[in-house]
Amino acid sequence: MSSGQLAGQISAGIQALGQTPAKHPIDRYVSFLQLLVQWNKAYNLTAIRTPDAMVTHHILDSLAVLPYLRGDHALDVGTGAGLPGFILALARPDMQWVLLDSRQKKIRFINQAIMELRVTNVETICVRAEEYRPEALFTTVITRAFGSLHKFYASAKHLITPEGILLAMKGVDIAGEIEELQGLKDAPVLQVHSLAVPGVEKARCLVEMGIAKM
Repeated sequence: MSSGQLAGQISAGIQALGQTPAKHPIDRYVSFLQLLVQWNKAYNLTAIRTPDAMVTHHILDSLAVLPYLRGDHALDVGTGAGLPGFILALARPDMQWVLLDSRQKKIRFINQAIMELRVTNVETICVRAEEYRPEALFTTVITRAFGSLHKFYASAKHLITPEGILLAMKGVDIAGEIEELQGLKDAPVLQVHSLAVPGVEKARCLVEMGIAKM
């Protein structure tokens, strides 16, 4: 697909999400996708191979959670190829982002994207979430592919401010995971938001978790 076709598909998808395309850096999303396609041939960063599928399953899927971000200091845990954190950082240049992954090849790709797109609000760190001890806590910690809700909560709850939130992007078959969370002694405050992502057939949701006030 040409850059113009990708931009058109992204713009239409943003509109379908109920957002305003003019408020988005669509050209930068296209540049990120083109770099991802190029690197994916050699480094196998994502199982999704075609640019049009990357638009729906990477760009639009990431942007669907934009209304739920909190504060101005965010962390993407298990970011992989920079999803959703890199896309959200492009959409919200007023927020400072840390993208965390334990796999060096994923971090190398994101660093290249930071350099080529001249992104100033993203920092990368190659470490496991459980071992990460930042100087300042985060108002939003998000993940798209970290494992179960319990695993994410246990690994990342030490990273948020008292008023901060953990956001887990999931499918809809999560009743068992939620039941497991609610059985914990320090069970988080839960909200589940339905997500309708244009071009993604499988239903999606966003699980929002906050630290319970004792």
